[in-house]
Amino acid sequence: MRLFSSKRALSFLALSIGLCHLSAAAQTSTAGRAIGQANQPLAELASKASDIVAVAGDYIITREELEKRLMMELYPYDYDDYSEEAEPADAKTVLMTMVAEKAMVTEARKQGYLEDETIHASIKRYRESRLVNLLLQRHLQGRITVTEDEIRQRMQADPTLDEARAKAAIERVKANSILDQYYKQIYEKSHVKKLSENFLRAIDIHQRLLHRPKKPRNVPFIRTYQVKDELTPEEKNIVLAEYDRGKVTLKDWLDALCEIAPPRRPTTLNTPKGVEQLLESALRMPLLVSEAESAGLDKDGSLLKLVREYEDRRLLSEAKLAKQNEVKEPTTEQIIVYFSKHNEAFGTSNRLKIDLIWCEDLKTARMAKAELDRGKDFELVKQKYSLEKEGKPFDTSVGSEGLFWKDLWAGDPNEVVGPVKGFYREGITWRIVKILEKKPGQVKPYSNEMAKQVKGRIMSEQKKTLVAQYGQELLKKYPYKIYPDRIKDIDPLNIP
Repeated sequence: MRLFSSKRALSFLALSIGLCHLSAAAQTSTAGRAIGQANQPLAELASKASDIVAVAGDYIITREELEKRLMMELYPYDYDDYSEEAEPADAKTVLMTMVAEKAMVTEARKQGYLEDETIHASIKRYRESRLVNLLLQRHLQGRITVTEDEIRQRMQADPTLDEARAKAAIERVKANSILDQYYKQIYEKSHVKKLSENFLRAIDIHQRLLHRPKKPRNVPFIRTYQVKDELTPEEKNIVLAEYDRGKVTLKDWLDALCEIAPPRRPTTLNTPKGVEQLLESALRMPLLVSEAESAGLDKDGSLLKLVREYEDRRLLSEAKLAKQNEVKEPTTEQIIVYFSKHNEAFGTSNRLKIDLIWCEDLKTARMAKAELDRGKDFELVKQKYSLEKEGKPFDTSVGSEGLFWKDLWAGDPNEVVGPVKGFYREGITWRIVKILEKKPGQVKPYSNEMAKQVKGRIMSEQKKTLVAQYGQELLKKYPYKIYPDRIKDIDPLNIP
């Protein structure tokens, strides 16, 4: 009898019992210490010196990171704001942007952004969910096996399942059973003690937040900001349960409530029994975190790296947002003046209907084009050469083609263009493009209804400018070094 096991499914299975969506946590200082330990020596963060293309304070930027970011910058994600005249990003410009962002993160740390309750809670939730996932994956490793007989029986019971889906369903059931038993063991050895004498206070405070909010609320349920702003420090620290390595407070309990989608929130929280039932759910995450920490998983290098990266992303986002909030709304006069100078950007865009033959390389693209030039049917050539044989004709514009738009717009209806480059999945490759229809855009006259769109475009440009200027200012404050000789050959457009 052959046995099946699946490492790939472990991460999903570990979370399938709903452990990580409840983020209430015991009070602990471990999160801060773990994040701090993610600063490893530079030599340990790069396999060799030549991989490093820039150093910014405590941070390094590797060639691989730069290449990934450069590819992202080439994609026109901001569809409504992409200009046909936009120049492709180059390695040096993108690298300097990355260095400036490291400076923003460093400055945000210095200004104490991590002390903000919302930011700290977000980082804590992320760390704990990753830590628990690591614990559960380790516990499940090698414990789930599925036989061919089990798969066959499952498929017979549900004819809609194929072998892969039947196997996944069996793994999920077995994982749930294993993890349920594991949690019971953790719960028992943690010596949980519920402080039921504080349940009435939890009821009173919950009812106050629900029915008598300090600020008018347009929804019939408690909002997250109320837990943060409408509780006194003493109320937040009311202890509802204790266990060997920590405790669960009223704030943890309310945070767990806010993690539940409002339609599914308990309606019995005006009773001690209802308080206790939610408390059982709120205990799950901190008990698992405690178990993971006691096993030393909080020192795992990959975990520390992920937490540090998440922390940096949050700090960068907050630093940018703080600058963007300095932008003031334009006046009506400024809106009208801007529209008069950029009216073509607010009409309908130029559009093409095209069909594609995605090719493995330039040689293949030239072979495909040669057959088309000899009069062979486009669909037949697609079936012979294309990486996507089932692709259908579709509409496109500069917002999705980006820097490759000019090559396509230069073509005429029924003309076959190529070989030309294009975005394919997460990279760039060669293609042959058949222009089926060409639809020039139309400029629209100004109207009051358009004012909001114009205002949004103005403010978006001002925000980008302000953030870029802020980055340049910080580069004068924080030291950095780039290695031009290590990036001179980086060009994602230079494909074979």
